[in-house]
Amino acid sequence: MQLLVGLGNPGARYVGNRHNVGFMAVQEIAKRHGIGPWRRRFQGVACEGPLGGDRALLLLPGTFMNESGRAVAEAAHFYKLPVAEVTVFHDEIDLPPGKVRVKTGGGIAGHNGLRSISAHIGNDYRRVRIGVGHPGNKDLVQHYVLSDFAKSERDWLEALIAIIADNAELIARGEDASFQNKVHLAMVAKGFGDQPDDSNGDREEA
Repeated sequence: MQLLVGLGNPGARYVGNRHNVGFMAVQEIAKRHGIGPWRRRFQGVACEGPLGGDRALLLLPGTFMNESGRAVAEAAHFYKLPVAEVTVFHDEIDLPPGKVRVKTGGGIAGHNGLRSISAHIGNDYRRVRIGVGHPGNKDLVQHYVLSDFAKSERDWLEALIAIIADNAELIARGEDASFQNKVHLAMVAKGFGDQPDDSNGDREEA
């Protein structure tokens, strides 16, 4: 079984925040692959179903971002899942808007959700890093990620979330490079993602 975790903050006031793009992605995966219904479990909401030839548990922690690891650990321990079977979808300020990178382990780049998960289950889980852009000043980061996507961003955001969901089976099968490439090519085909696809987005200071 794969555990796919979307990161975000619970509650209506946070729904459209950049910080909640992980929630958006995992909710769309459930919708497009007919996985459900969502039920209250593991200090959040979860649903379970087939994905990529395996079963997947989709989880949205009901804790706030900086306590996400509690929900992830509870779910992983319940199913006795190794950390390698955990994939976390999250916002990434060190990637341009609309870019996606997949990696296992590495730094947390100041992301409180990742920090909490690493503290609870270790660092060697897979991350699907969804670029939301950087405000340009470190002091503005918190306000930026806790603000809603602008109306001008909605087109690429909706396209990206749909493309991530459509290709989620590749993530479930561990075909990370294929997933990343298909997302990039699909975004370019839709007229987005025309920036050079060469940023590694691994700055640690954000």
